[in-house]
Amino acid sequence: MAFRSRPVVGIAGETLDFALEAAEDSHPNEYLGVLRGTPAAEYDIDGTGDLITDVLFIPKTTSSPVQATLQSDLVPNDSHTVGTVHSHPNGVLRPSDQDRQMFTKGNVHVILGAPYERDCWRAFDREGEPATLDVYDVSLPDPEDFFDFTQADIDAELEEEGRR
Repeated sequence: MAFRSRPVVGIAGETLDFALEAAEDSHPNEYLGVLRGTPAAEYDIDGTGDLITDVLFIPKTTSSPVQATLQSDLVPNDSHTVGTVHSHPNGVLRPSDQDRQMFTKGNVHVILGAPYERDCWRAFDREGEPATLDVYDVSLPDPEDFFDFTQADIDAELEEEGRR
């Protein structure tokens, strides 16, 4: 699993809301996802770090009221991965010893707690120490637009790259 080494400057509000909703939907079981970042400059945010813009659910993730686990070999092996997000259905916003073991990979880890409202989360660094993670009100691309392309668009891109 590759993780970016650049700092994480914040999280998009839409991304935080998505994670909180996913955690609430998983309740009373824990929720676990992988955080991915985009260079903050792409959103006109000062700084050289990344803005968390995506949460990935990894196939074969298992969950119960006391823990969630994922198969690390299924996490995308690229530099966009910046950390993890998971929930504590009991509402405790402190990392457990097991959480701290998971935190060794990635720069930021977010714990969400019941009742999963906008103030029911905390960020931690790879050592499990509290971290500051600002929430940014930015417009993220519409997920519907992700697949908004035609075969002609693919052919043009391949031709531009010299692969056709």
